[in-house]
Amino acid sequence: MRIALFATCLADTLFPEAAKATVRLLERLGHEVVFPFEQSCCGQMHVNTGYQRDALPLVKRYVSVFDRYDVIVAPSGSCVGSIRHQHSLVASNCGERGLAARAQDVGSRTYELSELLVDVLGVEDVGARYPHRVTYHPTCHSLRMIRVGDKPLRLLRQVRGLELVELPAAEQCCGFGGTFALKNAETSAAMLADKLTSVVATGAEVCTAGDASCLMHIGGGLRRKETGVRTVHLAEILAST
Repeated sequence: MRIALFATCLADTLFPEAAKATVRLLERLGHEVVFPFEQSCCGQMHVNTGYQRDALPLVKRYVSVFDRYDVIVAPSGSCVGSIRHQHSLVASNCGERGLAARAQDVGSRTYELSELLVDVLGVEDVGARYPHRVTYHPTCHSLRMIRVGDKPLRLLRQVRGLELVELPAAEQCCGFGGTFALKNAETSAAMLADKLTSVVATGAEVCTAGDASCLMHIGGGLRRKETGVRTVHLAEILAST
């Protein structure tokens, strides 16, 4: 299968290993991965802070770049959620009905990594090996917006050598929420403190998730507290051999 990679801003600028791991994993499974160089931001940050018209050019860019591909993957439930649930809405609200229809179509072909693996490619054992004690944080957008359910856990359970431990209060938000962490810093910090307590309580060496944004937030807190717990993107674990 030929799959187009939408790397996302955070992967491109701060967490390139997540995007690289996605490519390695899919190529190991026998698929061709292409990277359209014209891609840019999905526009989620603009939409979530009320600047829909400023997000419109980014919606147009995404549709223009990825319309030619039957399957698109992104290592981010958050960005996939924006593409599926915000792009068409933004276009419609800006009076671009034709674009709205195209955005909805392209969005329906855009998948978060665990969705692609389990639902489209029909695979749970990806041949990975990762001999560490790991806990999984289900990010808000993947859990509530695109509803990946237990797909990441099903994939992790098949990783050789990996000891998967349940995260207490797993479904509670880590407090990042994009600009929420900036505009409501004290509330965000309190939410993060609860999440850190839960992560440390597992005794895990690694906390994983499908969104670099949440891992950035949680990882920063874990490092500041010198817990010794690392954050690793789900794609990197699944690409390990």
